[in-house]
Amino acid sequence: MKALILAAGQGIRMGSETEDKPKCMITYKGKPLINYTIETMRACGIEDIIIIDGYKSKVLQSYLSNDKVRFITNEEFYKTNMVYTLFCAESEMNDDLIISYGDIIYTKEVLQSLIQNNNDFAVTVDKNWRELWKLRMDDPLKDAETMKIDNSCNILELGKKPKSYEEINGQYIGLLKISNSFLKVIRNFYHNLDKSKYYDGKDYNNMYMTSFIQILINIGWKVQAVEIYNGWLELDTTNDLLLYEKLESE
Repeated sequence: MKALILAAGQGIRMGSETEDKPKCMITYKGKPLINYTIETMRACGIEDIIIIDGYKSKVLQSYLSNDKVRFITNEEFYKTNMVYTLFCAESEMNDDLIISYGDIIYTKEVLQSLIQNNNDFAVTVDKNWRELWKLRMDDPLKDAETMKIDNSCNILELGKKPKSYEEINGQYIGLLKISNSFLKVIRNFYHNLDKSKYYDGKDYNNMYMTSFIQILINIGWKVQAVEIYNGWLELDTTNDLLLYEKLESE
């Protein structure tokens, strides 16, 4: 098993925090986010870690030069999104993969629950998401996305704008696993998509990960939800950082 960390973005909503470094290097409780991710992966037995960088890539590579991780650079980071960034590492898609966004942190238990799932495509879903969203924003429904899950924990829909809380059975956090045997399917499917189409309002190179997963679901592939109850944080804005630091001090 190997891990891909998607860390190409600048994180514009972090303001001055990312003027001189990528978003994954923002410090939380005295340590950059990327360190939490690497440490958690190694605690779960994953040693082969590849970071797909982009914005301020040299800063990140210099910082982690002694950390025994590998790098692939998304040179088009400024005009692409998560799926494009993932496929910058297509040459590494030859083993079971853990795929993690670079702006989240999570406990060892959260990652272990994903690793232990035996489905070909598994996605971590926070069932207790509303508790965190209420702290982060005035109207959780406005920011949240749909997540419809059936009784067998198969994801039916994700990433859309919800009309009510009934359409949200949990929240996608940006942590997933794909088996080696399924990667060939994923790769062929991606390259055969219509590159002239828009996917949830985004062109091919700017496609959201949730849009890509939804298309797979729509054509009949099973995507399993790995349900968690907290145990993770997302740092998307400067307000998130201030909130978490305030909560830690209380």
